[in-house]
Amino acid sequence: MPELQSTITCPRCGHRATETMPVDACVGFHLCKGCGQVLRPKAGDCCVFCSYGTVPCPPAQRARATASRAWKD
Repeated sequence: MPELQSTITCPRCGHRATETMPVDACVGFHLCKGCGQVLRPKAGDCCVFCSYGTVPCPPAQRARATASRAWKD
């Protein structure tokens, strides 16, 4: 079961916000409640949780879990 809570930290102002992630989708942007900056994923990341969150998005969590199981086999 993927973890659904992640804390996003704004790289501009440092504001932190704990958000609930969707189970089956990546989030393409997040509006910082501290400074109004629109956060977008960094190059190579699928979403803002993967770029700025304490926990990657559920699709990325599943992909990593699958890769680690395959690596162990």
